[in-house]
Amino acid sequence: MTNFVKRSCLLTAAVFLAAAPALADKIKHPTAVFAGLDKITGRIISFEVAVDETVQFGSLQVTARVCYTRPATEAPQTTTFVEVDEAAANKEYKPIFGGWMYAASPGLHGIEHSVYDIWLTDCKGGTEVIKTGPEVADLPPAGTPGPEEIKTPKPGTVPLPKPKRPPVADVTPPPPSPVAVAPPPVVKRPPAYDPTLVGKDPASRN
Repeated sequence: MTNFVKRSCLLTAAVFLAAAPALADKIKHPTAVFAGLDKITGRIISFEVAVDETVQFGSLQVTARVCYTRPATEAPQTTTFVEVDEAAANKEYKPIFGGWMYAASPGLHGIEHSVYDIWLTDCKGGTEVIKTGPEVADLPPAGTPGPEEIKTPKPGTVPLPKPKRPPVADVTPPPPSPVAVAPPPVVKRPPAYDPTLVGKDPASRN
């Protein structure tokens, strides 16, 4: 009976440990690195966004809120919480994305846009290690609205315009410059054959 109780206790402890969330230390970074694709020109560029700053890419404004990686002793994972707004014709901005991006899975939470694609590639510049569980480390900073709050206002209310900081940089790739085509070289044709000049002095042909 004693052995049965011991085995039951060990089994219960094992189940509890398996269900408990494992600690996942994270490194907090001040800068997120993104890649942007212009589907019209086919050009891909890499650009950096400082945390709580806004960068313009085409008609989109990208604002990074946090950017995390993991120490070398943990499973690699690079994440950022980002907000993306699109500029309308009346110079107002419409939120089109707000949530987490994962560098290892760019298609998991991507930006759906007809002209541009933006995905996370890296975080840089940080050394501060956050020793906490994943359910705490993966939360956005306090006061940051979630995707549902951004996209779906409460019924019967008019959403207030979201204050936007001026973009710190415009990383939109310029259109490709036209390639100058040189005109074809002028080919000089030889003089036509004149049988009346056969046998005459070349100086007298003029």
